[in-house]
Amino acid sequence: MNGAVEFPLDLPELSFRAAGDSLVRRSVLPSGLRIVSEHVPGSRSLTIGYWVAVGSRDEEPGHFGSTHFLEHLLFKGTATRTALDIAIAFDSVGGEHNAMTAKEYTCYYAKVQDRDLPMAVEVLTDMLTSSLLDPIEFENERGVILEELAMADDDPSDVANERFFEAVMGHHPLGRPIGGSAETIRAATHAAVHEHYRANYRPQDLVVTVAGAVDHDVLVAAVTRAMALSGWDLNVSAPPVSRRSGVPATLAQGSPVSIVRRPLEQANILMGFPGLLATDDRRVTMSVLNSVFGGGMSSRLFQEVREKRGLAYSVYSFAPGYSDAGLFGMYAGCTPAKAGQVAELMLGELHRLAEHGVTAAEMTRAAGQLSGASALALEDSDTRMSRLGRSEITLGEFIDLDEALGRLAQVTADDVQNLAAELAAGPLSISAVGALDDDVFDAILPATVPS
Repeated sequence: MNGAVEFPLDLPELSFRAAGDSLVRRSVLPSGLRIVSEHVPGSRSLTIGYWVAVGSRDEEPGHFGSTHFLEHLLFKGTATRTALDIAIAFDSVGGEHNAMTAKEYTCYYAKVQDRDLPMAVEVLTDMLTSSLLDPIEFENERGVILEELAMADDDPSDVANERFFEAVMGHHPLGRPIGGSAETIRAATHAAVHEHYRANYRPQDLVVTVAGAVDHDVLVAAVTRAMALSGWDLNVSAPPVSRRSGVPATLAQGSPVSIVRRPLEQANILMGFPGLLATDDRRVTMSVLNSVFGGGMSSRLFQEVREKRGLAYSVYSFAPGYSDAGLFGMYAGCTPAKAGQVAELMLGELHRLAEHGVTAAEMTRAAGQLSGASALALEDSDTRMSRLGRSEITLGEFIDLDEALGRLAQVTADDVQNLAAELAAGPLSISAVGALDDDVFDAILPATVPS
């Protein structure tokens, strides 16, 4: 293929060859159900995902935490399968199955041998379409989720991360925790979660993606048959749900500094700025910037903070993007007495990048790191399956390895410097967990927050 391949919602069939001679096929059924596959030559296994384009950001008041709650409940049994039956189905063939709730989607997935595709389709379809949402299981799972949240609350890096999203995103729904809070989970009602299920789990909401040893025609027939047996009416004509708007949201910063005091040996520090949307053409530039700045052991953060000064064991940067907002963040874990110094170093490195740019050697290393990591990741059918899901739900286009590498080659040092300057000019947000004083970050705040 040459260039990205668009995924129009009104195109019934699409087929093309991608890098490595994989065959990508896509079917949009009259019901709005979308099925996308990538046949990878030489594969003996496959990964299948059932995607629903609803995440924590889509929850209304009274439903906070429902998406994550529902993800748990769909494993608890249907009219024809108990929770144990579901587990046995995959365990008995050496397969893996799980689910993930994100801010903008939910995915239920499995990895199996090619011969076990019919079983995986039958079980995952049954789970999605015919969950009992049993009231007793609902209460049992409430306890499980509260334990999961308690485990996360015991992890200072998780706490700092949640506070960081709140700080950067403010009251935007992306700033809310994916799993809800202990308060919202305790307040969740069976009726609210059931309503969330019925409103968002329909044929036109569903995307099925499979990568590996898959025959598309066999896949479509298996999904169609399983859906019909489940009671979903695929004969009713409906367009697929529209993709999210890519219009950038106006973010109102939350608290610029959020410190959670705990008697810990380390301080967990997150700091950063609003970033790029998932569909921004500069995402590849962001990847290069992130690689140079904090994406590996040769990155500036790792070298300056850990190697030269020994101030942290873990230090890195990250840059998640969503449909209408994104963020750019830096993380370090260090002794509380060094927290201010580490924060100054991290911010100083970003400003140095913005003012003086990157070297030719850094650009070469970043290109090598990103191209190699991309190629290695695609050895795994999980990655390919997820790429199909993101292409269909978020991007609206498919970008194969060759196209990705071509775009990477077009990024210049000026592009990276200009993006660094744009990020550094944004409102700085800091979150930290540990035994810290109120004024620990004052040295880097005056230009952003009046003292």
